[in-house]
Amino acid sequence: VAGFLAGLLGVGGGMLMVPFMTWLLTERGVPGGHAVKMAIATSMATILFTSLSSVRAHWKLGNVRWDIARRMAPGLVAGGLIAGAGAFAVIKGQALALLFAVFIGYMALQMLVGRQPKPSRQMPGTAGQLAAGSVIGFLSGLVGAGGGFISVPFMVAHNVAILNAVATSAALGFPIALANTVGYVFSGAALPNLPPHSLGYVWLPALAVIASCSVFTAPLGAKMAHRLPVAKLKKVFAVVLYGLASYMLWKGLHG
Repeated sequence: VAGFLAGLLGVGGGMLMVPFMTWLLTERGVPGGHAVKMAIATSMATILFTSLSSVRAHWKLGNVRWDIARRMAPGLVAGGLIAGAGAFAVIKGQALALLFAVFIGYMALQMLVGRQPKPSRQMPGTAGQLAAGSVIGFLSGLVGAGGGFISVPFMVAHNVAILNAVATSAALGFPIALANTVGYVFSGAALPNLPPHSLGYVWLPALAVIASCSVFTAPLGAKMAHRLPVAKLKKVFAVVLYGLASYMLWKGLHG
């Protein structure tokens, strides 16, 4: 499901995976703060695989704006490393749960509103796209998302066609995921009492299962983006997101 949604809507599957894995790890006895952080880190690590699968499908359809991807990628990597190796280790899991709740609530609102940009607005120059990439990479690292929650609205607001924005967001997901995953492994390497088969904050069993499934469904989502009423689907998905936001808000407020 996460992979299919990543290809279809360009929003990544982290919004589904993080609440689910937080619950699963908590049930396995992992302390709440560690559970949230491991869920976020593992969700980001899966994007290494889903982004490659999704972007391959979008590339075949000719939708990726590689000019935008090249300008934003260096900033994405820099912001991701700062978040994954620095800020992520310092911020408490409870605060990250609250941040994640706000993040998916914001995403749901964006899907419901669907504002139209001014016709004259165009993408900023190289420096502007580099700066935007840095912000996207940093925020993505804190919530375990591939950046589509900001990059897609950012590109659409500058009159990039929605299909091109979704496809380019998929291409940007890989450098974001790579930089942040390296940071999560580094910052969590010395932590005690993590569950078996953990690599820093990344929980390898969940990574293997989710990635092996989602690489097959992400291309299906990319193909269906041309056939399904995506605008209507986003409104339905927004309702689901509000439910997930409520769960993560409860986790944050109750430690």
